[in-house]
Amino acid sequence: MNRTPLYETHREAGAKLVDFAGWDMPIQYGSVIEEYQTVRSKAGLFDVSHMGRLYLSGTGSGSFLQRMTTNDVAKLAVGRAQYSMMCREDGGILDDVFVYRTGESDFLLCVNASNRKKIVDWINRQHRATDQCTIEDRSSAVAQIAVQGPSSRTVLARLCKKDLGALKLHASHEDLVAGIPCFVARTGYTGELGFELNMPSDRAAELWRNLMEAGTDQGIKPAGLGARDLLRLEMGYLLYGNDINEQTTPLEAGAEWTVNFEKGPFLGRDALLTQKHDGVRRRVIAFELIEKGVPRHGFPILDPASSEPIGEVTSGNLSPLLQKGIGLGCVPVSHSSPGTAIAVDIRGKILPASIVTAPFYTRPKPRG
Repeated sequence: MNRTPLYETHREAGAKLVDFAGWDMPIQYGSVIEEYQTVRSKAGLFDVSHMGRLYLSGTGSGSFLQRMTTNDVAKLAVGRAQYSMMCREDGGILDDVFVYRTGESDFLLCVNASNRKKIVDWINRQHRATDQCTIEDRSSAVAQIAVQGPSSRTVLARLCKKDLGALKLHASHEDLVAGIPCFVARTGYTGELGFELNMPSDRAAELWRNLMEAGTDQGIKPAGLGARDLLRLEMGYLLYGNDINEQTTPLEAGAEWTVNFEKGPFLGRDALLTQKHDGVRRRVIAFELIEKGVPRHGFPILDPASSEPIGEVTSGNLSPLLQKGIGLGCVPVSHSSPGTAIAVDIRGKILPASIVTAPFYTRPKPRG
């Protein structure tokens, strides 16, 4: 079992640790709902060191990433990031990734923990001697902590040298945080104001303690994967292995906006162009239950007129915010329009539901 540099910190905090993609990770420290509410109203601290961090450098690194990912890397200025996909030649999603441009010829590629080895192998197979770029997997040497929630900027600003107010969404810079060199990015997977910090692994526990101390009066608390999953689901964010996989394309996932056909050749382009022309046969959709119930991954989605299965729930839970069951699922395109009535089979009980437009949650705009 893999362990992050914060493993002992989690144990000392009384976290419940579970196997997540081969990593011993905190699912919760106390109440999942309380941790969720803390992130929505104050600030939560997440250990995301299990994610893969690949560094690319060299004059050909940008061109290489253009070929490997679906979004347009050329649009990234230094200090900016973008969400993207890596696809097989047939358009199937190998992983959903974040690409950070850290220098003129330098990039950070953040990949899912469950896919790190697969993506490293895939990239190395695709890498050519003429690509003029170097690829380094620094996942073990670099740890990652996410500070998420309305108070995250207030907490982090107390420890930073640079002005965090100038850091817009998907922007990043190098800084000293509590005297520790960090790559600070205005990114996250909760839908709240938040930041992700990359630092040397041997300084992670020190930084975690400093963040907790700096945020005491702001109500900061550690949060586990249980709260993180609730938060991302309310935003309609995709979870690899549940909502998307190698048999799903970005077009089927409703992530067409991550695909730039005009930028030139990239892996999967021809297959995705064909699918765009012919139309998709199925789509990942968001839905809300009309009656009380909790949808879960794998539950059948039915056509309410015939009671025949048409798909399945890919992610589901009870939304603490809406106090109703919400979820994502995959259904035929004929049943995918917002407002379409569907039904969900919850352990033999058939509950009516309606397809809606994600996100389920919109962060309130700050007053003043």
